[in-house]
Amino acid sequence: MPSAVPSLPMSTVATHCPYCALQCGIFLTPTPGGVTISPNALFPVNKGGLCVKGWTAAATLAHPERLTEPLVRTRGGALAPVSWAVALGEIAERFRAVRASHGPDAIGVFGGGSLTNEKTYLLGKFARVALGTANIDYNGRFCMSSAAAAANRALGLDRGLPFPLEDLPHASVILLAGGNPAETMPPIMQYFEAQQQNGGQLIVADPRRTATALWAGRHLRLKPGTDAALANGLLHVLIRDGLVDEPFVRDRTEGFEDARRTVMAYWPERVESITGIDEAAIVEVAHALGRAPRAMILTARGPEQQAQGVTNALAYINVALAIGAVGKHRSGFGSLTGQGNGQGGREHGQKADQLPGYRLIENAADRRHMSAVWEVPESDIPHAGKSAFELLDALGSEVHALLVMGSNPVVSAPDAGRVQQRLASLDTLVVADFFRSETAEHADIVLPAAQWAEETGTMTNLEGRVILRRRAIAPPIGVRTDLEILSAIAAALGRGRWFQYRDEGEVFDELRRATGGATADYAGITYARIEEEDGVFWPCPTVESSGTPRLFADRFPTPSGRARFHATPHAEIADLRDRRFPLLLTTGRVLAQYQSGTQTRRTPDLQAVSAEPFAEIHPVTATHAGVADGDTLLLTTRRGTALFKARLTRTIREDTVFVPFHWNGEQSANRLTNAALDPISRMPELKVCAVRVERAPRESVS
Repeated sequence: MPSAVPSLPMSTVATHCPYCALQCGIFLTPTPGGVTISPNALFPVNKGGLCVKGWTAAATLAHPERLTEPLVRTRGGALAPVSWAVALGEIAERFRAVRASHGPDAIGVFGGGSLTNEKTYLLGKFARVALGTANIDYNGRFCMSSAAAAANRALGLDRGLPFPLEDLPHASVILLAGGNPAETMPPIMQYFEAQQQNGGQLIVADPRRTATALWAGRHLRLKPGTDAALANGLLHVLIRDGLVDEPFVRDRTEGFEDARRTVMAYWPERVESITGIDEAAIVEVAHALGRAPRAMILTARGPEQQAQGVTNALAYINVALAIGAVGKHRSGFGSLTGQGNGQGGREHGQKADQLPGYRLIENAADRRHMSAVWEVPESDIPHAGKSAFELLDALGSEVHALLVMGSNPVVSAPDAGRVQQRLASLDTLVVADFFRSETAEHADIVLPAAQWAEETGTMTNLEGRVILRRRAIAPPIGVRTDLEILSAIAAALGRGRWFQYRDEGEVFDELRRATGGATADYAGITYARIEEEDGVFWPCPTVESSGTPRLFADRFPTPSGRARFHATPHAEIADLRDRRFPLLLTTGRVLAQYQSGTQTRRTPDLQAVSAEPFAEIHPVTATHAGVADGDTLLLTTRRGTALFKARLTRTIREDTVFVPFHWNGEQSANRLTNAALDPISRMPELKVCAVRVERAPRESVS
């Protein structure tokens, strides 16, 4: 059954919000004055809930700063409008020159976790078939890569939540480590509220008493960078006090002895000295999890965005396995995906080491499968390339041209000053976007791209539910969709015959064939089914299959069919404190901004709520630094400096400073963050580094 694209409606359209991984159902109604948004009360994820970002998402569609024609940098240094024919010809000429001088891998592609599945799939195909480059990766490497690597190693499969959100209210105890969904995805809080109304307990582990921690029944205010120690301490108590589900461990897991030997060194008193959490609290939380009829452990970016992010996630998985929660009805382990298509974005070929459906680019059988789907010789498919930060760090040396689509690394990448320097050293930078983002300002060629309401495509939300985001309005004259842009560049490069699609539905049908038989199998999913069933959960191998809302009930997709425990020793953070840098910096999001802020910082209602960043600091720490509430602070790390208004609060640890990362320039948190990489996931250590705080000099403030 093909996936026909719905015709462009003339009235209200049922679609989805463009922001976080909930992908809330909304209605868009075109009007003479623009577009109005209302929540879809019937969509089973948000059930009529919507956050301030969702309510205001239409503000960017007719924004006066929208790009509506291609731009090419002149000899004088300015970006000037040109025709599409001129822009495409310039790209083709520049890419050919780089390839001739340096080889195909000298051209890089950098994608994003907001792209639809169709665009994600086509971007991966474009890199490998049109450009012949190994060097494609995406900003989701900075988001979900550690959780994904851990889940693949321990459970045999990475799906953020291996159960639907509807299971959350039925959990007796939920431990949420390093997430603040009350601000990052507020409509999900109805599930935690229902859980509490059902008598359940929510426990939050976070260095800050966030809005979510305030909601919770218990808050574990751990020191940043100590998650593995906390999880190991919980497992130590579970073993010591006879709370391990021994039949589950015996019958459905392997490697328990490796984990047991490791956690024997993490008795509660020692874990208190590492994490700062009282030993009694550690014992009480372990007992609550071990005795709960239905327990869940959820992780988010806090433990994952570290140079030991995979170890941290594995340590929490160990706890979930020890209590027999994984695969048990209304229990389990999961990770809260952040970006709108953070799940689908990592499934279908944007990552340097992956092919569609989670196929592996170094696996011979997977390469043969994609060779047949793409109709190219297997030997023409490149092998694994550089991960996201390694790709950005190679700009100007090994990589001489870069295409950026759906990302703004000048703001979102760690050690942003270094990344900005690398971008400036390129021979050619091409950016497709709907605004002149901070990254686009560095580009040689900028292509105007359609926005979320102007094109059709599928997204995969944090549950693994594939949904259909339908086109509601036409893009402005002169603007093209990303699929049209990729097909046009491929044609200009003489590779057009591999990119001839009538519409997004044809791309999705090819994606279905590409993923057939793979871990993330979409073969049985069609546009019609998605609309009829309010989304379809993968894996869904045939059109007769009902999809898979809950995973691991009978077996794990590992060679042995068992889940695997891992040894997870805690390690120090990569960027240690000393006398010069005595505090710890952690970063995150705020309610009214999103990611690099390209859209939300152009939305007046959101700017009215959060117009500038801030630095949360404990009053005791502020006194030692000689600063008062509202002062402008100069934050300095081993990579750079940035300026923020001080916000004094007792909700944060005395050794920790928090800054949101949605801004650029002198207010860029990522000027400060550390690019030390996890050895497995290649995740940068965005969440913790050493920092110095002082009152800014007067000249900086002015």
